[in-house]
Amino acid sequence: MLSVDELKSRTYKERIQDVMSELPIRSSEWTNYNPSDPGITILEDLTAYSTMQGDEIVTLSYRAKMALLKMAGFIPARAKCAKVLLSANLNSPVTLKNGEKFHLGNMCFETNKETTVGSCRLLGVFSKDENGFRDISFVIDNDIRVPAKVFGDKCSVGSSIYFIIDHNPQLFREVIFYFKMADNRGRNPTKDRTEHIFADITWECYTDAGFVGINARDFTGAFVNSGEVRLSMPRESMLEYDGAPVKGYCIRATLMRSDYDIIPKMINLYSFLFEVWQKDTKAFSQSFNKNDRIQITSPLGSDVYYQVFAKEKKGPSFRKYETVNGVAPKGRYCTAKETNPGTMTFTFSEEEFGYGPKKSKECVRVIIYNEEIMRQYKVGKVIGYDDQEIELPVKNIVNETFFLIAERKDEEGFYYDFVRPEKKNYGDLYYHLLEGEGKIIIEDPGDYIDADLFMGSVAVMDGDKGNIIEGCKLTIDNPAIPAVFYNPAAGTGGGYRENLDRLKERFLKDMKTPYRAVTADDYEYIVKTTPGLCIRKAKAVLANSDNTVKVVVLPESDEKFPKLPGIYIDKITDRLSDRRLLATKFAIVKPCFVPIGVKCTAYVKRHYASAEKQIEESIRNQIDYLKSDRNFGEKLRFEDVFSAIEELDCVDHIYNLTLHSENGKLATAKEYDIYPRYDVLCYPGDIQLEIVTSDK
Repeated sequence: MLSVDELKSRTYKERIQDVMSELPIRSSEWTNYNPSDPGITILEDLTAYSTMQGDEIVTLSYRAKMALLKMAGFIPARAKCAKVLLSANLNSPVTLKNGEKFHLGNMCFETNKETTVGSCRLLGVFSKDENGFRDISFVIDNDIRVPAKVFGDKCSVGSSIYFIIDHNPQLFREVIFYFKMADNRGRNPTKDRTEHIFADITWECYTDAGFVGINARDFTGAFVNSGEVRLSMPRESMLEYDGAPVKGYCIRATLMRSDYDIIPKMINLYSFLFEVWQKDTKAFSQSFNKNDRIQITSPLGSDVYYQVFAKEKKGPSFRKYETVNGVAPKGRYCTAKETNPGTMTFTFSEEEFGYGPKKSKECVRVIIYNEEIMRQYKVGKVIGYDDQEIELPVKNIVNETFFLIAERKDEEGFYYDFVRPEKKNYGDLYYHLLEGEGKIIIEDPGDYIDADLFMGSVAVMDGDKGNIIEGCKLTIDNPAIPAVFYNPAAGTGGGYRENLDRLKERFLKDMKTPYRAVTADDYEYIVKTTPGLCIRKAKAVLANSDNTVKVVVLPESDEKFPKLPGIYIDKITDRLSDRRLLATKFAIVKPCFVPIGVKCTAYVKRHYASAEKQIEESIRNQIDYLKSDRNFGEKLRFEDVFSAIEELDCVDHIYNLTLHSENGKLATAKEYDIYPRYDVLCYPGDIQLEIVTSDK
């Protein structure tokens, strides 16, 4: 569909030679092959036209290629800023303003709202079950990596974990905890990070009305994966709680449903974090509803440039207002005064200057530019031809922050509109922003032909480079805050806009990914990739008697011989039900295990004190299907076990070796080999090893 290079591969010369060689076959009466012959001229024209058509088909426009991929269900992923959670050891509370900048080398991070940090600390963390409280406060110490069982050994319903805090956390609208959990052993990710498959948890805090529920967004899957928990503080007044081993303000999480496949273990806990986004704002925009006096604080520092726009009574567009320090003639002016470093106050007066904003929603907009953007903020003119491309002065743009200012002229002078990408209304300027390449493609100029375009708001970012590893130290631009901040968790979510080449790669990869269960490999792949589950092995076999596909599954578990939980069966059944062929039935089968006994007499070389241990370990490695790549029902070959022992440096030769199944119903012996049933995994049984020292 997307590769048509063969249309371009043949040149005009090759095509005309093909035509000339075919003429005697088509018409034996054609004898004049001179260029002056009108027929030859016509053939040359048609061949040239065919060649140009081939080139034109290959050089499809960006819009046409994207439309083809969209028809196949593939839309390019937009660029996203990486999100990073930060913490700092502060001696006193500090307020961070919106747009506060942090740096890691040349990479910039910004806050997206005003927040206070350093006002609360955890005094202790305690797990409580039927045996009472258990102190696990060591998880607060970042230098300790000892796993703590969050809800004890049994994870029984009603077990809780208590977080004791030194000051009232109601100062925060939202409290962010980050839980670093023990390795999840290859658990498949879920599409919804807030989905809880194995447990339900209620979050509460202690108030004057006792423990009351609080809203929580839990991205750990109920302590299954590492992630943050965001808690919205209640309206009720919080009180100190003295029912735990340490007195303080209390937040607790209680287990209401427990179907854990693996007991959750916490390694570290980081509390009272705040989030920053990996971006660097170079032009900032803010709208105001007041039409007389407005005040704005620059998030870009003090060395900036301001442009002021206002709506007047006529029309929805804006007019530009020049700033003055004092008296000015009649015209579109406003007074500007710096009230604090980085803070400007703009005052409008229709009585004084003859013009002023109308009183309406978002009637005034202020654009703040840094020097880099101000020097090159005019980007081009709308000409009106199809797919006009215009280069922008920056690349790797944050889509959500970007818009252009379109300047047009009427009888009263210039008027301005703020145009965001891919916003389509009748007569609007419709364009695509290629964030990574730093350009726009104008698909429909609308009523904006001959309009001049200027940079409006813009921020840039570093894509997936912003997904920094955990434990980095970031410095803040504000010299009044002498603190070093660090991120307890890796950055997440950062990525550039998916370009055409990457989108094509994803399309081709998706074409090779099985979504419909047809072959045995399809069934096994679909089962192993069930979201949220930890599946170690899967094997699909067809029962020809009733056309049923039987899938046997081995989950990850803390148990030596894992059982298949009911929740696994339900999840896998739901997944296969949507993907099986209509005429095919399937059944999920629980795993069985069979011990394999071994008798071996081996002659070993002298001076090998650990020969017996090496031989036994080699035997166990061969017959233990649970710890190897061997799958259900796979034949245990006598030759493999014999060779593994014989290849050991300590072994001179093997005198005797026999394998036998300790359960004849689950596995049978044939010609020295062991044949397990389709749903059976072998493991070491009784190993009888006789060691004889040879003369060598």
